[in-house]
Amino acid sequence: MLSMSLEDFKSHIGKKLGTSRWFVLDQTRIDLFANVTEDYQFIHLDADLAAKTPFGATIAHGFLTLSMLSTMSYDCIPRIEGVTMSVNYGFNRIRFVTPVTSGSRVRGHFTLASINIVKPSEITNCFEVSVEIDGNNRPALVAEWISRHYF
Repeated sequence: MLSMSLEDFKSHIGKKLGTSRWFVLDQTRIDLFANVTEDYQFIHLDADLAAKTPFGATIAHGFLTLSMLSTMSYDCIPRIEGVTMSVNYGFNRIRFVTPVTSGSRVRGHFTLASINIVKPSEITNCFEVSVEIDGNNRPALVAEWISRHYF
């Protein structure tokens, strides 16, 4: 993973940081997510019933797609030198734009929107994120994701 100084990282405000590798959201992953979250809605798990919906197949949970942001971010957000810990701080906005049908490939695109220096040992970053679905013109989700980093 690329690392850079805080000053270099600041120079990326308003710029795309990168795109993650592709991840497959197959039925096994969807089923496992359903078990962890106890969200057993048929649209995620029952292929026969889901085939009769406008989606035509089972779809990944929106929160499954959202939860992939962490691993996607490791692919393309540079590590800031001196950071000892990073945490999710929340979201300003999340929209689930397009359902992800089982077996689809997705990847994340990350842009550094802003940096707020809270104090010398703590910064808050906001990223504009879009999750692309392979072969689809519309994203799975768009979000403004906030993270906090400690030095």
